[in-house]
Amino acid sequence: MLPGLDDLPNLDAAAFRQPALQALLPDRRAAHAPRILLLYGSVRERSYSRLLTEEAARLLRAMGAEPRIYDPRGLPLPDGAPEDHPKVQELRTLAQWSEGMVWTSPERHGAMTGIMKAQIDWIPLAVGSVRPTQGKTLAVMEVSGGSQSFNAVNQLRVLGRWMRMITIPNQSSVAKAFMEFDDDGRMKPSPYYERVVDVMEELVKFTLLTRDCADHLVDRYSERRESAEALSKRVNLRSI
Repeated sequence: MLPGLDDLPNLDAAAFRQPALQALLPDRRAAHAPRILLLYGSVRERSYSRLLTEEAARLLRAMGAEPRIYDPRGLPLPDGAPEDHPKVQELRTLAQWSEGMVWTSPERHGAMTGIMKAQIDWIPLAVGSVRPTQGKTLAVMEVSGGSQSFNAVNQLRVLGRWMRMITIPNQSSVAKAFMEFDDDGRMKPSPYYERVVDVMEELVKFTLLTRDCADHLVDRYSERRESAEALSKRVNLRSI
């Protein structure tokens, strides 16, 4: 018996694990480019969240990552179409493929957009007893038409936590976004641009650091005590 367990009568010793440094330092590490999925929350022709996302993708590519951007046009409302809808399947396939994500939403009426939320809602909380997003890294960004705000990024952080993602500390909020992009849709030099560079750099670092030990990071005592069937029932009830 591990030392100290005799003083914890309510603990299930069979399910208890001491956090292990070696599990966080695997001998074999993935060598492929970090796979990053980018989502944005607007379908306007000149969408500043899309332009910011495209700028982020360029930075990620320069940093050695493999970015893929999902186009939300044509995605039905959550529960408004069967799960085999092509746009739903495309989104879910990309979510499974990714090792990290970037979520970028406009702030509308003090909140993220419905388009942004719909994409997140279509990513299942669980497939069987496994959460497709758990252990993946996440960076959050927003654009606004007025003064700088953090409402949307704060909401995105809550969703990332609920989806069991590793949300990085840094974030980007671009105020008066219509002034920050040129006629070709490229972001102008500014402190806002520098912050985006910072955020993408941090995301790549966290993804490289955690992707090989993500299973250990999100492994939980309470869930080890449940059977796979019981866990599946519980997480699926939460998704109703």
